[in-house]
Amino acid sequence: MPVEVVHHTLCHCTDCRRATGAPVVSWGLARMESMKIEGEPTVYASSEHARRHFCGTCGTSLFYTNEMVFPGQIDVQTATLDDPDAIPMQAQIQTAERIGWMERAHELPSFERFPG
Repeated sequence: MPVEVVHHTLCHCTDCRRATGAPVVSWGLARMESMKIEGEPTVYASSEHARRHFCGTCGTSLFYTNEMVFPGQIDVQTATLDDPDAIPMQAQIQTAERIGWMERAHELPSFERFPG
């Protein structure tokens, strides 16, 4: 049975950008008890209550937990899923911190692969 996602958002906050090196991060929030995580991710305390979980071998950023904000829940970086399109995107959050050029990124020339 698939995990039920509370919400699926694109986050533009500075903390997410700095933790991942990406201009925006996709998060799917789920109940912790509905998740089955194989292996033991490395955990970094990015603030008093926030924890960022990542693969200690390759460094891939995987999860975010914060018991003060999301008690009993876990945010999963959905771009790391085998099929990120399986969960419809619902919103963009923290747009007050969005990088200026991201607001019009969809207007830039687009190439299916590296341009020739």
